[in-house]
Amino acid sequence: MTRIITTLKDIAANYDALFVDLWGCVHDGVRALPDAVAALQAYRAGGGIVVLVTNSPRARAGVEKQLDSFGVPRDAWDTIATSGDSARAAMFQGAVGEKVWFVGQPVDERFFDPLHLIENPAPITCVPLEDAEGIICVGPFDPLRDPAEMRPQFLYAKQKGLKLLCANPDIVVDRGEVREWCAGALARLYTEMGGESLYFGKPHPPIYDLARRRLLSLGRDVENARILAIGDGVHTDVAGATGEDIDSLFISGGLAASETKTSHQPDETALRHYLDKEKSEPTYAIGFLR
Repeated sequence: MTRIITTLKDIAANYDALFVDLWGCVHDGVRALPDAVAALQAYRAGGGIVVLVTNSPRARAGVEKQLDSFGVPRDAWDTIATSGDSARAAMFQGAVGEKVWFVGQPVDERFFDPLHLIENPAPITCVPLEDAEGIICVGPFDPLRDPAEMRPQFLYAKQKGLKLLCANPDIVVDRGEVREWCAGALARLYTEMGGESLYFGKPHPPIYDLARRRLLSLGRDVENARILAIGDGVHTDVAGATGEDIDSLFISGGLAASETKTSHQPDETALRHYLDKEKSEPTYAIGFLR
């Protein structure tokens, strides 16, 4: 049974490390959430390690710059694991071929910047769909348009047997008050149409492997029982934590704010109904990280 808590301090002593989602938990896509920042600063001051685990398709350095622009101070976290880094490693290892059709916005083209951690990286070239060996999906061409508009291209790609590498398994995200589609919505559509999608962010294992490597790089080998995953996605953050056998804290005031009737805290009945409907059982729940 999910336990509703009041603040992170209620349970902080039970954990040596946090795997913390970003969007909807630490910032809203526009600015930092002050209470969440203060909670993470206090947790670190008490000796805990904060690993930001995000389905951002960006490299770690790009996420750091984004956090700076949102006003998230550097003393609120220790290190970052991104689905972008995990997916880029797979791409440069040739997971979907060397000639790829790129789906994303111009700002996302840095996904193809060299990744020096890979020895003998595959020479990746962006080509038209007709010439592609695979698909790299960083996000929609337009995050406000219905993903179904990609059906004609995806039908052609499926018939060619192309694999789709999804750099961000999130379906939607809220940028301030605006809900946008993410790469996960396109990958889901492609899979539903009979295509093969490869995922590297939450809830899939590669990003958690990367997060643990980030912990080890800090000299901390933390057992699963002492790690807490925090996030607002039951199908990403909570499902991923369950798959990794680590506890989870569900932020109900993020993507599911309306379903859980969250203002300051979730309505207990609405939360239970939502979790039952989604077949999810996080260890804890709270309205907002604080």
